[in-house]
Amino acid sequence: MLSILIPTYNYDITKLVTDLHQQATDLEIVFEIIVMEDGSEKYITENQKINALSGCRSIILNKNIGRSAIRNKMADLAKYSYLLFIDCDAEVNHKDFIQRYISCCTGEVVLIGGTAYDPELKDPRYSLRLKYGRERESNLHYLVNHHSNENFTTFNFLISMSIFAAVRFDETITGYGHEDTLFGHHLHEAGYAFQRIDNPLIHRGIDDNEVFLLKTSESVKNLYRLFISGKYPFLAKESKLLHYFQTITKYHLAGLFAFKFLLIKTLLKKNLLGKHPSLIIYDVFKLLLLCKYHVIADKMTDSSVD
Repeated sequence: MLSILIPTYNYDITKLVTDLHQQATDLEIVFEIIVMEDGSEKYITENQKINALSGCRSIILNKNIGRSAIRNKMADLAKYSYLLFIDCDAEVNHKDFIQRYISCCTGEVVLIGGTAYDPELKDPRYSLRLKYGRERESNLHYLVNHHSNENFTTFNFLISMSIFAAVRFDETITGYGHEDTLFGHHLHEAGYAFQRIDNPLIHRGIDDNEVFLLKTSESVKNLYRLFISGKYPFLAKESKLLHYFQTITKYHLAGLFAFKFLLIKTLLKKNLLGKHPSLIIYDVFKLLLLCKYHVIADKMTDSSVD
């Protein structure tokens, strides 16, 4: 019936697994829970405790193989016809979380349960991540009205084993970000649509503003590398960021925008790292940064994030 797959990196997943195990057991369904440590150095001993639960097993990889490869590897080990992928920093907040998915398991399906954020969390150190998460990641209106393939998320989704066998994660991607974007496109290309249902998990392991902005920069750089590789021509149509970038390059303005970024970067960061960040400024930051990467493309290294 159901294989619950949780790729893990330096995170305590005992409560998450215990809650999922209890729900699945109460439903009396056939299930398994597989946790795979992707080169973790922390919480190894704690996470091994799940092996005492029926149908649960923890697998330790001594080397980090990456976000795409680990999901493919876990799917290869799974025994059942439906795969439920959950990120390790999720928290169950509905007693019928598993039931909501099970009720939709008829035939071939791809379901995104969604992401939620603790409404009580108001720490200004996380203001940018929380605003982005609440206004975009967990905002169904925003998701429906923007490019659907770009907004595929691996945080909490269920997929039929038969579909995953045909559409796997691209393991050639290096760097941070966009493996979910490509997976969403490949699903569409193979003729499969994904459906959003009301079944969110709370995202607990959120980054502070500094880390989130750093990861944003890494993601923009990786998007640019994927784009210029020529292997993913569809990205320009499915990414609003690349769409605007192409308009800028069409009129040979990338150099000007890159220079503008150098002039106002400090002001942009002051807003984004402050108590009341603007998502418009966040979008501008990404666009100008993309122009910068275009200008310095021949000098870019893995460490040239910002």
